[in-house]
Amino acid sequence: MICFGTGGWRAEIGKDFYMANIQRVAQGLMNTLIADGKTDKPVVIGFDRRFLSAEAATWMAEVLAANGIHVWFMQRSVPTPLIMYLVKQHNLYRGIEITASHNPSNYNGIKIIVEEGRDAPLDVTERLEREINALEQIHTLPVPEAEAKGLVTYLKNPFNDFIDSILAVIDTAAIRARGPRILFDSMHGSSTYPLTVILNTARCTVDQIHGDKDAYFGGMMPAPTEDTMAELRNRVVYGRYDLGIAVDGDGDRLGIIDGTGRYISANEILVLLYTYLHEYKGWRGPVVRNMSTTHLLDRVAESFGETCYEVPVGFKHISSKIDEVDAVLGGESSGGLTVRGHIHGKDSVYSSALFVEMICKTGKLPSEMMAEISQKFGTYLMKESNVRFSAPQREQLMQTIFTDCALPKFAVSPVRVSYLDGCKAYFADDSFVVCRFSGTEPLLRIFAEGHSEEQAQSYIDAWKRLLEIS
Repeated sequence: MICFGTGGWRAEIGKDFYMANIQRVAQGLMNTLIADGKTDKPVVIGFDRRFLSAEAATWMAEVLAANGIHVWFMQRSVPTPLIMYLVKQHNLYRGIEITASHNPSNYNGIKIIVEEGRDAPLDVTERLEREINALEQIHTLPVPEAEAKGLVTYLKNPFNDFIDSILAVIDTAAIRARGPRILFDSMHGSSTYPLTVILNTARCTVDQIHGDKDAYFGGMMPAPTEDTMAELRNRVVYGRYDLGIAVDGDGDRLGIIDGTGRYISANEILVLLYTYLHEYKGWRGPVVRNMSTTHLLDRVAESFGETCYEVPVGFKHISSKIDEVDAVLGGESSGGLTVRGHIHGKDSVYSSALFVEMICKTGKLPSEMMAEISQKFGTYLMKESNVRFSAPQREQLMQTIFTDCALPKFAVSPVRVSYLDGCKAYFADDSFVVCRFSGTEPLLRIFAEGHSEEQAQSYIDAWKRLLEIS
């Protein structure tokens, strides 16, 4: 059974992610395009640096070409934001990126991009699931034959317009005047080329670590977290860099280390960039976050006379809300964000360049800016706990959380509880805790934000006691 989550279809390599299933996804996608009469435009296929990514892209291209659709193919790995940009730029119906994003190295997956370069919405993925799981026949055509028939075309310079679109809106003059020294950790991922080109064009001095292809990501998770960025932090301090930048495996999540070695969390990145865009660049408008993202963003927006909108987890909800309310920025606590006027999905390339612009134009360290914000609004600290479970455990957890609607015995009763996405308890002092199932892995995720680490941890511990998990 092939099921799509918030970030596409992801599965363990060899267990569920293998040639037959990959081609089933491709044929299911083709059947929906044929049924909708959407075969007159190419489908662009990209892939990251994971094990089997390039091969999976080829297997999908063979199916699409066999069904008579023109495939735009890549000669090298590319980040997900590029595929979203190409779909939007060329007004395509569909794009595909072979990636499992920030998941462990034994995972891979397929992300479907729809019109306007958006993440596939639920109705599209549910229809695709039904089509895939009811398939009776799969058609294939070897890539060399498809090339000969003009059904597969390799894009020669797919990055150029994407890079130029970012350079056109970044204040490169301000960056050149400052000339920052930056240490870039691509985490063995696919965003190495576009970001280094942009930073070098802006005359930054850029050194890089983990820029080579490594299907095991150096034994680390390919996600920019405080733990995985420990080496970057040490090197930034030792090398006296102005900034450390890390991005995840497919280039849609951002992590920052400032010149003092301080880790700037994903929540703080959102707060800083929203403050910068609104107060320094004069962009007016609200901001959007998901259920598991800091409430500090709400307080900052409120101080600007703006609104912070809350949506379910899944970037498609963020991007659609940005369009609906003309928000300046939208993002999530896992490190993904986008800004008004750019693509409708997460992009660490653009957000990295914008962050560099911010430190150059303000002349302040990110930690200095956060100190000013904390002095004004107080301390907001988030804790997270991820718990793995078996299939039988999932049923019991679902029963307790969503059928019985059981709540832990918190020290203070919540003022409101929402089941918009998981179970979220809101407290009078603006703290919260949310308990939800991951849409990409067999994990129960518990996010808690408090005004101290102890307060946040107490919310997590209360949930664990109730659910009898550790």
